[in-house]
Amino acid sequence: MDRARKEQVVSELKEVFKNSGVIVAAKYAGITVAEMSDLRNKMRENSANVRVAKNRLARIAIEKSPPEGMKHLLVDQVVLMYSEDPVTAAKISVEFAKTNNNLEIVGGAMGDKILDSNGVTEVSKLPSREEVLSTISALLVAPAGGLAASLGGPSSVIAGILENIGED
Repeated sequence: MDRARKEQVVSELKEVFKNSGVIVAAKYAGITVAEMSDLRNKMRENSANVRVAKNRLARIAIEKSPPEGMKHLLVDQVVLMYSEDPVTAAKISVEFAKTNNNLEIVGGAMGDKILDSNGVTEVSKLPSREEVLSTISALLVAPAGGLAASLGGPSSVIAGILENIGED
């Protein structure tokens, strides 16, 4: 890899470390090309990414960025999985690791909060951004539905009474 390409990779990794909601680091020794493609596709379908980079370049890129404390995780064969959503990459990587013993989650970061493998697992249990938004919208719509039922209820009772009076 020539110097210009290395500088480009460092620049791209700096953006990843600066803008990601969650970054998961995992050892991937023994994963086949097909399994790695499957992981990449699952991540891509959920607006998350997978990045394999030389550890030396990743350590240069992580300097002075929020997740700098995870620098010690950048050893051996490590793949970085990241997403803007603070849950998505953790959720997918933990699910994938359950079915593939060759992917070993070693830790990660949420901003400047450094996570161990148990921390990544706990983050994966949180609801995603979409789940939170749908819950909030349901909570916002519920009172309006209750109000409509409350307003419609008495008028239907009155209509029933008037109908009974008209029959007599």
